[in-house]
Amino acid sequence: MENIRDVLNKLIEKKCSVEEAEKLLKANLIEEVGDLAKLDVFRKLRTGIVEVIYAENKSPDVLIEIIKSFLKRNKFAIISRYKEDQLQLIEKTYLNNQQYEMDINDQAKTMIIKSDKFQFQKKGGIIGIITAGSSDIHVAEEAKVIAQAMGCQVLTSYDLGIAGVHRIFQPLSDMIKKGVQVLIVCAGMEGTLPGVVAALIDIPVIGVPVSSGYGLGEKGIGALTTMLQSCSPGLLVVNIDNGFGAGASAALIANKIAK
Repeated sequence: MENIRDVLNKLIEKKCSVEEAEKLLKANLIEEVGDLAKLDVFRKLRTGIVEVIYAENKSPDVLIEIIKSFLKRNKFAIISRYKEDQLQLIEKTYLNNQQYEMDINDQAKTMIIKSDKFQFQKKGGIIGIITAGSSDIHVAEEAKVIAQAMGCQVLTSYDLGIAGVHRIFQPLSDMIKKGVQVLIVCAGMEGTLPGVVAALIDIPVIGVPVSSGYGLGEKGIGALTTMLQSCSPGLLVVNIDNGFGAGASAALIANKIAK
C-alpha cells in the first residue's frame, strides 16, 4: 500500500489522475491487521493527535501483530496500559532488535517503540504537569509521554496537594516563568487542586481526576465531581485516569499557541 507522499508525487508527476489519487488516498485511510483490528493510520495527519495502541484486553500475540503494522507504516508505535505478559513478549520481540529503540515508562505502563532513525518533531508547545499526590503520578506520566510524542516540551512537579498547599506556589511560579501555555493537574481523593490552580493563573488548566480515594466517592468519582463543580473559570476536565486525553488536548492547545 502506497503512503500519502507517494500518491501526491504520482499526481504531481501526472502518473495518475485526480480520481485515481483520490481512490488511493481513501484506500490508505484504514489498514487492516488480519481480521482483528483496523488502524487509523492517518489520524496524526488529520487531527494532529498520535494514535496509541490501547493494550488492555488484547492478547500478547494480537498486540504484537498490531505493533508490527504500526511500525511498518509510521516508524513508531505507542502502547498504553500494557500488562506484564504483554511486556515480556514485546521485549522478547524488540528489545535486542538493533533496528528499533524502546522507551518504557513503567510508571505510566506506556512505551514507545521506534525506528532508530526516527525522531518526533518538536512543535514548540510547552506544557506543565503537576500532581496532588504521589498516587497520581502514573496518570501524569501517561499524559507526559503523549504530549512529548506530539512535539511538546513538558515540565513536571509532583506531590503538591492542598494538604500542604504552600508547596504549590514555587513550582507553579517557576513553570509560568518558563512559559508554559497549558497546565495539566492530576488529583485523586476529593480532587481540589485543579480548581485552586485555575484560580491562580491565566492559562488553561486541564484537570484529571485520578481513581484514588475510598468510601463515598471512591475510584475517582469524588475527584471528578469536585472538578466538574468547580467555580474556577478556565478549568477543563477529562475523564477519570484519562492521562492520554489530557496530554493530547494540552499538546493541541500548546502547539497551536506556539505556531
